[in-house]
Amino acid sequence: MPHTTGTLARRAGRHLRTSLFTQVLLALALGVLVGRLWPAAGSSLQPLGDGFVRLIKAMIAPLVFCVVVAGITKAGDLRAFGRIGVKALIWFEVATSIALVVGLLAANVFTPGAGMHIDPATLDEGAVDAKTGGGQLPSAAQFVLESLPHSAVGAFAENALLQVLVLACLVGAALLHLGQKKVPQILPLIEQAQDVVFTVVGFIMRLAPLAVLGATAHLVGEYGLGAMSTYGKLIAVCYGVALAFLVLLAGALKAVTGLSLWKFVRYTREELLLALGTGSSETVMPRMMQKLRAAGCRDDAVGLVLPTGYSFNLDGASIYLSIGTLFIAQAIGVDLTLGQQVTVVLVLMLTSKGMAGVPGSAFLALSATASALGVIPAAAVALLLGVDRIMDSMRVATNLLGNCVAVFAVSRWEGALDRVTAKKVLNGEHPAASPADGRAEQGRLPQRAEPVPDPPKESVAEPGTASAPPRDT
Repeated sequence: MPHTTGTLARRAGRHLRTSLFTQVLLALALGVLVGRLWPAAGSSLQPLGDGFVRLIKAMIAPLVFCVVVAGITKAGDLRAFGRIGVKALIWFEVATSIALVVGLLAANVFTPGAGMHIDPATLDEGAVDAKTGGGQLPSAAQFVLESLPHSAVGAFAENALLQVLVLACLVGAALLHLGQKKVPQILPLIEQAQDVVFTVVGFIMRLAPLAVLGATAHLVGEYGLGAMSTYGKLIAVCYGVALAFLVLLAGALKAVTGLSLWKFVRYTREELLLALGTGSSETVMPRMMQKLRAAGCRDDAVGLVLPTGYSFNLDGASIYLSIGTLFIAQAIGVDLTLGQQVTVVLVLMLTSKGMAGVPGSAFLALSATASALGVIPAAAVALLLGVDRIMDSMRVATNLLGNCVAVFAVSRWEGALDRVTAKKVLNGEHPAASPADGRAEQGRLPQRAEPVPDPPKESVAEPGTASAPPRDT
C-alpha cells in the first residue's frame, strides 16, 4: 500500500511539473482563495499578471511579422494573400453582426435591467471619464490612417499589430518580386528569427501560473464577489448568450470544415485557461498561432486572419455591448423602439472596429451609442463599472474562439487548410506543441492546397521506436 501511494504521489508530482493546464488551474483556484481571504494581499499581486502580459506583448509584433512574411513568400502568390484578407473581413463582419443581433434579442427576452429603477442623476459621470482616461474611439478615417505605419521601428515599438501587418505584407511582396535568386538568405533568416521568438515565448510561458495567480487574486481582492449578486441576471444573460453563440460557431465550423470546436477547445485548453486567468487574449496569441499552424492551417492564413481578428472580430465584446446598452436603458426606465435598437446595431458595428488597444474602449463605445440614441444619459454608462471586469472572461473566451474559427473557415474557403492533418491533431494522433518548447513538434506544415489526397499507408515502426509525423521538405 505505501508503495502504491508513493507511486501515485510521484505520478501526481510529475504531472504537475509537466502539465501547464494543471499548473494554471491550481493557480486560478489559489488566486480566488487568496483574493477572498486576504483582499489587500490579493490586490497587491496584480504586477505578476501585468508583467507576464508585457513580456508576451513584446514578442507578438516580431512573431506576426515573421509568420506573415514567411507565409506570403512560401505561398508564392500575393493575390492569394489579398483574397484571404477580403474573405476574413467578410467573415468578421458577418460574425460580429450576428453576435450583436443575438445579444439584442436576448436582452429583449430576459430584460436583465428591468426593475432597477435607477435615477441617472445619482450616477457619477466622472467615473466613466476616469475609467477611459478622457480618451475617445478613432473615427473611420483615423482608424484607417493609424493602421498605416509612420515609422518601421515605431510600429514594433508601439506593438501596433495592424501597422506590423502592413509592413509584413510590403516585405513579403518585395521578396516575391525579387525572387530567391536575388535575396537567397532573407527567408531562411526570417524563419530562424521566427523559431527564436517561439522559443522565447516558450520560456515566458513557464511564468503563466504566476501570472494567473496574480491576476485572479487581484480581481477577487479588488472587486470581491458582491457584484455577482448585484448584477447576477446581467452576468447570467451575457455568459448564456456567449455560450449560445459558441454553439452557433461550432455548427458553422462543422459545416464549413468538418472539424469539431469541442475538440479544438480540448486541444487548446491550456491557452484558453491562461487567457481566462489573465483576462487577456493577447497573452496566448503566439501559442494560438503555433497551434493553428500545427493543426493544418497554412502560414499566410494564420498570420493574417488571427492578428487582424484581434481588431475586427470582437464577437464577445459585441455581445457585451449590445446587452449592456439595453441593460442600461432598462435600468433607467427607457423603452427603446425597434428603430432605436437598429441604430444600436449600426453604431456598434462601426465603433466595435476601433476598440482594440483603446483604454476603456467598451465604455467609449457605450457612450457613443448612448449619444447616437439621444435618450440615454451619458452618466448611465457608469452602471456597468462594477461588472465590467467580471465580463472579461466571457469576452476573452468568445473573442479568442471566434478568431480561431475564422482562421479555420477562411483557410478552408481559400484552400489553405490541410484537413487530414487538422483531424489528426484535434483527435490527438499528432503531438501538440510543448509549452516549454514554443515550437510544433511536427515541424513545418505542408503548404499544399486542397483537396488533400489520402495519406499513404504508414510504415510499421521498428520495435522500440516512435513513429513521427511527416515533415515537409
